[in-house]
Amino acid sequence: MTTKEDKVKRKFDKLAQTEEPKPDLFKHCISAFIVGGLICDVGQFLVNLLTAYGLPKEDVSNAVPIIMVFLGALLTGIGAYDKIASFAGAGTVVPITGFANAVVSPAIEYKKEGFVFGVAAKMFNIAGPVLVYGIGSSVIIGIIYWILNM
Repeated sequence: MTTKEDKVKRKFDKLAQTEEPKPDLFKHCISAFIVGGLICDVGQFLVNLLTAYGLPKEDVSNAVPIIMVFLGALLTGIGAYDKIASFAGAGTVVPITGFANAVVSPAIEYKKEGFVFGVAAKMFNIAGPVLVYGIGSSVIIGIIYWILNM
């Protein structure tokens, strides 16, 4: 680029920054906290409900994440999770339902490309790196823990 183009680009960037609306950070934090808390409350309600029905604690510990992932996938499939996420932001990313949304959204988006090259190949576009680094870091921490406890 020439210097004249650089000047115009810098001037445009500066103008764009001044005209860009500033987000209400406090409002975003509150809405993320409330919605994230409500999602966790649903999980706790399920724990209490299944425990009250006499399920052993180990079975409850297995059933609740399965139910929460199903609910996240269902809400994503019917388009409700995106509306909730646009209001709550990170409040929907952190709980386990955010993982379900991260897997189901690309699957829905790439469904038109077929089940193998669309759904199966693109399903973990968003969640894949999280899984890789999560599993990798847990292995490293496990090795460090094992070494320290020898």
